Amino acid sequence: MLPHTLFIGQQLYFLPVCESTNSEAQQLLIKNEATEGCTVITHQQTKGRGQRGNSWEAEPGKNVTLSVILSPSFLAARQQFYLNIAVSLAVFDLIREQGLHEAQIKWPNDLFYEGKKLGGILIENTINSYTLQHSIIGIGLNVNQLYFDYTTATSMRNVTGDTLNVEKVTVRLLELLEKRYLELRNGKMSKQRQEYLQALFRYQEVHPFLVDDQQVQGQIVGVDENGCLAVEIENKLRYFAFKEISYIL
Repeated sequence: MLPHTLFIGQQLYFLPVCESTNSEAQQLLIKNEATEGCTVITHQQTKGRGQRGNSWEAEPGKNVTLSVILSPSFLAARQQFYLNIAVSLAVFDLIREQGLHEAQIKWPNDLFYEGKKLGGILIENTINSYTLQHSIIGIGLNVNQLYFDYTTATSMRNVTGDTLNVEKVTVRLLELLEKRYLELRNGKMSKQRQEYLQALFRYQEVHPFLVDDQQVQGQIVGVDENGCLAVEIENKLRYFAFKEISYIL
């Protein structure tokens, strides 16, 4: 079942088992065997990677696990977080379509439902001079898995009670990803940034965070063009990169 797209998912590799779809996609690039939109899908990753070097837990055959190769040369290196925004919104769109209307995006690119993780995104970029040459978009989305080692994870089935067709969910995700990517390519950066903020977990709410091993009270007020989280702490606006601040859930 191929998606109704122009290029994303039209070149498709399915591997029943692999270490990492991002690693497989990287090998296709190295061998010059991938066109833009090339997609690698697996039922089981043995060494799936998440943000900050974390592993990705997924029960075989019950979730979406894939990587897509893009060539966003229209983005300057300093604009790479806009790709993060577009991809996050595509996964967010899919989750909302499945009836999970309270879903949110947790900065920088996790998908959450009522404080629990539904999915995650890992983007690995290759920079050519001042622009992005290639991007490998890794997406993991919990669909039908019921039990997790971590109490902070959940799935769409856990929320809705419905068993979903993983293949159809995958196809729809690729369609929505292309839609958001083409929006980005057509210069809709400001629009997408605003949508991202409106979907952001704990946006404009006061909550505890961990900064330099200290618990602080802060309020997320935005995300700058470099992808840094803008948080107001003790009436001062501070900006944090990915590993410099942690949520306390």
